[in-house]
Amino acid sequence: MLRQGTASGGRALLQVVRAGGQPPVRGLRASPRVRSIMPSWVIDRYGSNEVLRFTRDMAFPIIHFPNEVIIKVHAASLNPIDLSMRSGYGATALNMKRDPLKLKSADTEFPLTLGRDVSGVIMECGLNVSYFKPGDEVWAAIPPWKQGTLSEFVVASGNEVSFKPKCLSHTEAASLPYVGLTAWAAMNQVGGLNRSNCSGKRILILGASGGIGTFAVQLMKAWGAHVTAVCSQDASTLMKKLGADDVIDYKSGNLEEQLKALPLFDFILDNVGGSTEKWALDLLKKWSGATYVTLVTPFLINMDKLGVADGMLQTGVTVGSKTLKHLLKGVHYRWAFFMPSGPSLDEIAELVNAGKIQPVIDQVFSFSEVPKAFQKLEAGHARGKTVIDVISRK
Repeated sequence: MLRQGTASGGRALLQVVRAGGQPPVRGLRASPRVRSIMPSWVIDRYGSNEVLRFTRDMAFPIIHFPNEVIIKVHAASLNPIDLSMRSGYGATALNMKRDPLKLKSADTEFPLTLGRDVSGVIMECGLNVSYFKPGDEVWAAIPPWKQGTLSEFVVASGNEVSFKPKCLSHTEAASLPYVGLTAWAAMNQVGGLNRSNCSGKRILILGASGGIGTFAVQLMKAWGAHVTAVCSQDASTLMKKLGADDVIDYKSGNLEEQLKALPLFDFILDNVGGSTEKWALDLLKKWSGATYVTLVTPFLINMDKLGVADGMLQTGVTVGSKTLKHLLKGVHYRWAFFMPSGPSLDEIAELVNAGKIQPVIDQVFSFSEVPKAFQKLEAGHARGKTVIDVISRK
């Protein structure tokens, strides 16, 4: 099926003309009654948990572009990036993306709504959207430069949205998009892994018990790989349930030595960063196309510290030098980032509906408990995702 765009939109228009009717014109209001405000959790400045504020007067989202949709949020979830954004991490780069021509005054990101994941129902569609219609149940991960999902409604590009897996509730579905797309970007789009080339490959996942790790373990097993998961002892049962072939407790001894005792790997996904990068690449098979992909990069930190131009230059120098250094040793070194993508979510939904990927949820909070949910995430050691039931009004 074609996603929305000129091809599918043109086909729908042609059908109307052939039938002798007029092309449809869709309004942009979210309901017959005009809405101007809605409840939302926002921040007005960067800081710790006390900056979170509940308001019933957040501006209702507006469709600015013809390929956008408005979604009524049924459930959302939290990711580590929400903690980072609450504290101001990445503000320089994100504000440049929000307002690249600097047309607005300073601090235009406030009030800022956090939350990247959404599962909900399409309420209204822009004029060029033909792939979705009001009433469709969908899920999405909203990019961090847009207003987030801890709100009653959110606006998204149609290209960021996908039909929700039929087998999942909204609460379950909201746990997957951001972590799923981040893992998908790292392993498929950057790492080059897919369902046809993973059979028998040895995959190492560092930091396997978090949201990205639990998704990555299931994705690799769905594609036929041999998976070694690194986590703490109390997550080993979960890792085995998700299909991991080997589970290594990073607290039970010298992790580097434990992993060196195993056969070499074809691919490493690093969710941990730090000192692991100094020795992890030695665990790869040399001169065989083996790849190390890390999700811990200095890109946004460099821009925050050095400004846009110098930050981008420093980042380019760093990744270039590391890539060359490891290429000369016979392995590939890569960075990966979250990439919003409705088509990738379509593929993930197929795996979910086939029972090959399941949501892993640590705890569900009501909409009134968002600050508690942030505290839970900030405490660490979660086994899966922290989910917000936005429809709940407790």
